[in-house]
Amino acid sequence: MNTAYLSLGSNLGNRFDMLQDAVLMLQEQPELTVTQVSSVYETDPVGYTEQATFLNIVVEIKSDLSAEKILLICLETEQTLGRIREFRWGPRCIDLDILLYNDKNIVSEKLTVPHPRMHERGFVLVPLMELVPEGVHPVTGVSLREYARGLKEGVHVWKTIDGVDAFVRLES
Repeated sequence: MNTAYLSLGSNLGNRFDMLQDAVLMLQEQPELTVTQVSSVYETDPVGYTEQATFLNIVVEIKSDLSAEKILLICLETEQTLGRIREFRWGPRCIDLDILLYNDKNIVSEKLTVPHPRMHERGFVLVPLMELVPEGVHPVTGVSLREYARGLKEGVHVWKTIDGVDAFVRLES
């Protein structure tokens, strides 16, 4: 059984509903199980900053699927929920990224794991550390906590979560 961590974010429409819908769609996949959901964080945009704030979470999934098949599920989820890719780092109704897949280092044409910029992003590291408090970057060996030290500005708890089932039943 493989363990993967996915980052989910939204800054268009009802951001919280988008996160819930994405988690529900992941849960409906017979080949994977959502085992943990971080708190919801409101975060400042990175890269292109002239846009609305995001809501971000990290989920842990367990699956026998390959990282490439999980990526396909993530892309299908985005497409089903209406994601349109207008420009890099632009506004989006939903975004799903694979952060970690076991302790693997995967570099292919379509996928790089660990996510190549996760160690630079507080909106990823803060919720990820909630699920993996002693986590270590599998390539560099540096603790996630060390990477997150200077990246917590602009990342604030929006809603605390008490389990996967509680998350999908919460009202926005």
